[in-house]
Amino acid sequence: MAGRDKATDQMQEFKNAQGTPDLMTTGTGAPVGNKVASKTAGPRGPVLLEDFVFTDEMAHFNRERIPERVVHAKGAGAFGYFECTHDVTKYTKLKPFEHVGKKTPLAVRFSTVGGESGSADTARDPRGFAVKFYTEEGNWDLVGNNTPIFFIRDPFLFPSFIHTQKRNPQTHLKDPDMFWDFISLRPETSHQVSFLFSDRGTPDGYRHMNGYGSHTFKLVNAEGNPVYCKFHFKCDQGIKNLMADEAGNLAGSSPDYALKDLYNAIAEGNYPSWTLKIQIMTFEEAEKFRWNPFDLTKIWPQGEFPLIPVGRMVLNRNPKNYFAEVEQIAFSPAHMIPGVEASPDKMLQGRLFSYSDTHRHRLGSNYLQIPVNCPYNAKLRNYQRDGPQCVTDNQGGAPNYFPNSFSGPQDDTKYLEHMDLLKSVQVGRYNTGDDDNFTQVGTFFSKVLSPDERDRLTENIAGHLKDAQEFIQKRTVGNFAKCDPEYGRMIQEKLDKHNANKKKSAGRVAQL
Repeated sequence: MAGRDKATDQMQEFKNAQGTPDLMTTGTGAPVGNKVASKTAGPRGPVLLEDFVFTDEMAHFNRERIPERVVHAKGAGAFGYFECTHDVTKYTKLKPFEHVGKKTPLAVRFSTVGGESGSADTARDPRGFAVKFYTEEGNWDLVGNNTPIFFIRDPFLFPSFIHTQKRNPQTHLKDPDMFWDFISLRPETSHQVSFLFSDRGTPDGYRHMNGYGSHTFKLVNAEGNPVYCKFHFKCDQGIKNLMADEAGNLAGSSPDYALKDLYNAIAEGNYPSWTLKIQIMTFEEAEKFRWNPFDLTKIWPQGEFPLIPVGRMVLNRNPKNYFAEVEQIAFSPAHMIPGVEASPDKMLQGRLFSYSDTHRHRLGSNYLQIPVNCPYNAKLRNYQRDGPQCVTDNQGGAPNYFPNSFSGPQDDTKYLEHMDLLKSVQVGRYNTGDDDNFTQVGTFFSKVLSPDERDRLTENIAGHLKDAQEFIQKRTVGNFAKCDPEYGRMIQEKLDKHNANKKKSAGRVAQL
């Protein structure tokens, strides 16, 4: 049919490429003689337990759904390559940056954060931006968002924060009291909330947004010299956002808007790309910096730490099968390779544990053997064996203990991580709630946004905040006023209009 896009026409394209159908088999590879009738004792009799064609089908069907991701459940994936275009070897020995012109295959998954697997792509929500580089020294996952910051700076708060983005445990509804109560009680959220309710809170698909590693990482070069780093993927297509009313309409008419847009662009040969740049901070600069350089709620000003170009990421292949290559792909910040290491960023430290842990729950202890996750550009040899869903040769007859005298794989000191020199510190629980939560937010509001963008930001906040209780509204406005008095004033002015309209509506209902 004319006018059908690539995504809509996928089945017909498969038929055209396939030609003659293959012979159907069971899971064991045995040919199937009849797929529309179960084996029964006579035409009206009960189904026989011996019908493996039927039981094989039903047992697999019963287990088709794996647990969805707790966060980032709804997403889209694609594949492509990274090409190094600038020499940054003075900062890092990372294999993808080894020399100008080098290409490294990669996979990407974009996602919303709070919604379930069936939720709308256009929801006001941060967007996940996760990249898996398949390198000769193993897989490197750079797992971030489309914003350079996050809501909180201590991982202990993460489960509670995510609960406020999900559903009320009794009503099973999104609850504005839950959301704004937490936000107003933890004012370090003000920076990310300002991004979230700005125009960039509803990107126009996945092709028109930036990506950020967000955290501070440590880079180490071939001589063992370290620096701190932030990663920025700058969108080559240009930033485009949806206005709130348009995003709302698309949520109803085209909830898979971003997934479809990405698929069709790649299928039509309109390959999206991003330019990777880094910011560099020396250890000495980090010691003297006026803010905690590892605070995920803050940026590094680009005027002080300019962006350094590294290379270009291009997405040129759609997944061959969504479940196999997108639902089962597993990213973790702990998946690092020589040249990149963790910094003292508390949120990063928390994620190093939680991501791999959730994959073992969701996909099994051998999740790294799944083809989309396996380090196929590196030679895997270790002492891990067995476990559910082991689909390799289980490393054959190689020793499964270390040390050994029988030619098992050996370690090599040249791959030791950089050694941190830590001063004597007192171990304890340090509350970061009283850090500077407002200065950068005020700069974002007054210096970065245009007057029209400030107006839409405060309207978006007021339109959501109006459904929270009055005492929560008051506390929230107070926090934004600390960022910039005009910020708080504009939200309060719009809130007053919403509240007045609610009282009028209630009065009319009472008269009926």
